[in-house]
Amino acid sequence: MMRWHFAFRRRRVLPEIMLICLLASTIMATLATSTAAAAESNVLLSQKERKPKKEEFRMSMAITSSSFANHGEIPVRHTCQGHDTSPELFWDNVPENAKSLVLIVDDPDAPDPAAPKRTWVHWVLYNIPPEAQGLPEGVAEADLPTGTRGGLNDWERTGYGGPCPPIGKHRYFHKLYALDIMLPDLKHPIKAILEQEMQGHVIAQSELVGLYQKQ
Repeated sequence: MMRWHFAFRRRRVLPEIMLICLLASTIMATLATSTAAAAESNVLLSQKERKPKKEEFRMSMAITSSSFANHGEIPVRHTCQGHDTSPELFWDNVPENAKSLVLIVDDPDAPDPAAPKRTWVHWVLYNIPPEAQGLPEGVAEADLPTGTRGGLNDWERTGYGGPCPPIGKHRYFHKLYALDIMLPDLKHPIKAILEQEMQGHVIAQSELVGLYQKQ
């Protein structure tokens, strides 16, 4: 009698155990699938986060010259020891919303790079049209892009004044700014006044540095 009762209970319990095992297997499979899906989602999210924004592909505004490389030697013809002609300049990647460009050329190493006391201004131009792609070598004021206005350099005249360092090798910064406005007629401003008018309106800038020491 006891044997029959034990056998009967075993026949009842066995299907229940199989059912529990099946359910456990199903739950484990579901968890594994969910874990894999979550891992894949995290990978995709990570890839999305690493993907550069569209703006990051946009190249920065740049100014270059056919006369010298950045931090290269300025040819004598562009200096007071030569013809004192302005270098050929090019720029690209000007922001689409730029309304005007400003060019300032100055030397922060005056009078002596070993003991600089002031920044000497060599060239000031403003309201250059943003569609202009550069300036030719030795450009005359009359041949500047339409609408361009000049400021005073530290020789108290408009136009380009080339490097003429009294001692040592100086750095000459050719700085290009893109503004979101067209500036009013400032009546031949000095650099400081122009920079005041530019405040809050610079949307991009770039610089080209040339070096020169008297021969």
